[in-house]
Amino acid sequence: MSTSSSIRVRFAPSPTGMFHVGGARSALFNWAMAAQSGGTLVLRIEDTDASRNSPEWTEGIIRALAWLGMDGGQYEGPYFQSANADKHAAAAATLREQGRAYYCDCAREDVTARTGDQHRGYDGHCRDRGLGPGPGRALRFRTPDEGQTVVVDLLRGKPTFENAALEDFVIARADGSVTFLLANAVDDMSQGITHVVRGEEHLSNAPKQQLLWEALGGAAPVWAHVPVIVNEKRQKLSKRRDKVALEDYRAEGYLAEAMRNYLMLLGWAPSDDREILPWDVMVAEFRIEDVNTSPAFFDVKKLRAINGDYIRMLPVEKFVAECLPFLEAAPFEVDMAVFNELAPLAQTRVALLSEIVPMVDFAFLPEPDFDEQSWTKAMKEPAADILAAAEDAYRDAPWNAEELKNRLEAVGAERGLKLGKTQAPVRVAVTGRTVGLPLFESLEILGRERTLERMAAARAKLTS
Repeated sequence: MSTSSSIRVRFAPSPTGMFHVGGARSALFNWAMAAQSGGTLVLRIEDTDASRNSPEWTEGIIRALAWLGMDGGQYEGPYFQSANADKHAAAAATLREQGRAYYCDCAREDVTARTGDQHRGYDGHCRDRGLGPGPGRALRFRTPDEGQTVVVDLLRGKPTFENAALEDFVIARADGSVTFLLANAVDDMSQGITHVVRGEEHLSNAPKQQLLWEALGGAAPVWAHVPVIVNEKRQKLSKRRDKVALEDYRAEGYLAEAMRNYLMLLGWAPSDDREILPWDVMVAEFRIEDVNTSPAFFDVKKLRAINGDYIRMLPVEKFVAECLPFLEAAPFEVDMAVFNELAPLAQTRVALLSEIVPMVDFAFLPEPDFDEQSWTKAMKEPAADILAAAEDAYRDAPWNAEELKNRLEAVGAERGLKLGKTQAPVRVAVTGRTVGLPLFESLEILGRERTLERMAAARAKLTS
């Protein structure tokens, strides 16, 4: 790949739904190329299909890209394809005037009746009929009868397409609106796009678009068709079947830095098997030619692990700030002074920011929200005896985590129990769960009075 500053790449999503993680991955690959070369990433919203587009989806795309951090000198836009309608229509007219396009009034069923095959492409029936514009007449591009179209692809070499096998495809519908193929080519040319990096599902369109570029007097871009993203069953990620919306992951508590890092690993790997890298290092190392052409597995467990690593790398003040939206949505009032004490403990435990509320709720609820399975597991004999002994041991204890641990260890030792077995009923009595923050630090923050009250209440519940 050239590293000339003249490189201009584009990300051109259609606003027809929530922003797909596959689209985000393509945007990041483009952004990395632009940042690395000193070039430009153009954001172009392909909004010409009014029946499917929504301003809500457009705003979602722009917000999602901003969340991922796309801005700065390499970023241009957003532009809207609908603003170029006059250019698209002019290009269609030029192609017809040059004899590179013709009008066709064939319906799909007409083609099937002539060919006997409903899956066969258009048979060129109207090529030489000399039809003019009129109701029900679409404009088709006249593909060459002979020769080949070679697509130079940075990942796939030089896929070669026989021109004779390419049908005369529609570039303008009967209502005059142009199709994706022509609009894309016109916009890429007018915006000076030099490299087109997109999903491999578009590879079959590349020879058609390249022919359009050439017919309109432009030099074809350099292509790079990146691999599809698949789920654990190796099926292509689907909006109907899989969680694919970037907004959903953000709402669940994934950090932008972690999501950006993970998406860059879908098809590409930095040297030395490293997985967690700062963005500037990724930009320096990324080479689109090194992207693997095999399908990339979207591993949610791995994404979650990487997110946990990023959470633990945050300064605690930043962690608190990232938790605020989740705390503000909690069904109880959070004392931020208390949360600031709990935050360093919670930061080592959560993999998603959304896990923060159930992790710390015990400190803010009037009484624990008992998990039934945790209660059943921990509150077996001799739970009541352990709680009674712990109450006695804690009444006059210096209230710090180390002493609280030592005293509970002594309670267990008197009964021939290890600390893990001894602390289980205490943890559930105080927090409502068997798993959570470090117990003794949590008790220190909760305070003597509330700790003893909760142990007494749990013991009463056991013996009633």
